[in-house]
Amino acid sequence: MTVEPSLRPSPGPSSVRPSPGPSLRPDRLRHILNELRFEVSRETVNSGTMTGEARLTPFMHAPGTTHLRTSILIVWADMLSGLLALAGMRPRVPVTLELDVNLYRPAPGDGPLSAVGTTVKRGRSVQVFESTFAGADGVPFAFSTGLFMASPDATLLAPTEMDSMPAISSAPALSVPLGERAGLVRVAPGVARLPLRADGLNASNTLNGGLIGVAAEEAVLSLAPPGATVSSLALRYLSPVRVGPAIATATGADGLYHVEVRDAGAVDRLAVLATARTF
Repeated sequence: MTVEPSLRPSPGPSSVRPSPGPSLRPDRLRHILNELRFEVSRETVNSGTMTGEARLTPFMHAPGTTHLRTSILIVWADMLSGLLALAGMRPRVPVTLELDVNLYRPAPGDGPLSAVGTTVKRGRSVQVFESTFAGADGVPFAFSTGLFMASPDATLLAPTEMDSMPAISSAPALSVPLGERAGLVRVAPGVARLPLRADGLNASNTLNGGLIGVAAEEAVLSLAPPGATVSSLALRYLSPVRVGPAIATATGADGLYHVEVRDAGAVDRLAVLATARTF
């Protein structure tokens, strides 16, 4: 991973008004996350469950390890839960409030992965979902919980079909490490920067919440001992990253870390608070 020690995060919020964000629209055909090739079955969505599967490759590994990046599980949990939320909230667009993932042991790094997303509660304002992940042996090694609500922007309308599924099945497989593909840079120990690009947006034209998790994980790993992987990661989404880049800053020690993710182009507005533990 590229390191740029000369760069530092901005000092924090100020009275300066944020500059307008870039005129971007989601590029679903070339979206970064399509290249992870996580294919979801919609057969049981009406019953409140969905399944997904992928094949793990070295390009998905946490830096310096042979284990899957924990933040990729956040990405896939967000996808499963978001599609289940979409089925219950359409025509409104669901947005993520909280998302976590917890591992019993370090994630596998190769072979097939299977996942099951389940609806826990369909509330009038907040919906709750769980996801479990298993490796080639079929034994779960991680679980996730996600909270979603309908976007307050009623002008955003959800697609009538899961039009991203064909894009995933036809996308090329990831051919470089995920961090490199996303433009993720370690700015300094404990600090990672992720740009806002058309191939990393969500349906609200803001930075994909799963990719924010990748930035948070990278900030943690830059402080953790070499070879460490994240055993749990919890994200609380406070505000979207509309301008970018997203700057993730981690503090902590002894396996426990606190992370702030800010929208540097929007006067360092706080976007996500996260906590993480490492193996």
